[in-house]
Amino acid sequence: MNKVIFDTDPGIDDAMALLFLARHPQIDLIGVTTVFGNAPIELTTRNALYLTEAWDIAAPVAKGAGETFDPARGGSYWPTAIHGHNGIGDVAVLEAVSRQADPRPAYQFIIDTVRAHPKEVTLIAVGRMTNLALALEADPDITQLVKQVIIMGGAFDVNGNVSPAAEANIHGDPEAADVVMTANWPVVVIGLDVTMKTVMTSGYLAKMVESGRSDVKLLSDISQLYIEFYKGRVGDGMVVHDSCAAVYLVRPDLFETRTGAIRVVCGGIADGQTIQKPDGRGFPPSAWDNLPSQTVATGIKPDSVLEVIRAALVEGIAG
Repeated sequence: MNKVIFDTDPGIDDAMALLFLARHPQIDLIGVTTVFGNAPIELTTRNALYLTEAWDIAAPVAKGAGETFDPARGGSYWPTAIHGHNGIGDVAVLEAVSRQADPRPAYQFIIDTVRAHPKEVTLIAVGRMTNLALALEADPDITQLVKQVIIMGGAFDVNGNVSPAAEANIHGDPEAADVVMTANWPVVVIGLDVTMKTVMTSGYLAKMVESGRSDVKLLSDISQLYIEFYKGRVGDGMVVHDSCAAVYLVRPDLFETRTGAIRVVCGGIADGQTIQKPDGRGFPPSAWDNLPSQTVATGIKPDSVLEVIRAALVEGIAG
């Protein structure tokens, strides 16, 4: 059984990944931590509490960072055209939910949970890397206790989506991302190189709704604004960025990867760019030297990934 803490900023594609992690029979979702990104931290936390309550997910929710790792970097913008003003597609939700957040800040929840389950917990982070960077700052030794870190973010052999250089999650807090990528723990980065190839059509989602599951129906309602946004970019359907990272945990065989040290550009016109020095390539001395080799996804079997998602959400099987 794979123990997981899901670090997230719900967020529409976050919602699908959350339901996948809760439904997959080989995953034990033991915590949800929130971060600012697709909406302000108050909304992303409310959304995580709402979704875990609506879907009867037992995992505790801990509120995380509402500003960047380096506060001097300044504020953020909210992608309301993609995720709606409430962060989950502008579906009607109660302003207050009965479920309460864990009293610990997210970074402390991560530290405590990892220490309680040494070498067993995978961190799946699909928003800004701020909570993970704060956890590393507070307790650097957790690098030896975390099983692995799976990140949805970055763009390596393709352009970014908020600038020609940068993907949104990394661009939103580059300093935090660089801390996480260069830490001495095993990191797998699932970036735009593979997620943009993984498109769930509206018909595919509608067929899933026909299963009659109320949780899938709510997910579909949440996803309609997302599908509308992507019409001008990928045609019919939506890119399931965050679910790709979740699927990697249980089906890494569906991905092609390469290894090497990763750095994140902090500042300038390439702010937030992720750059890997591939293992086996010779370069003059550089800022990539003497850093841990991390894994980047370069290829994907998108149809198979979609089937793994469908099997878990609709049938509750591994796929």
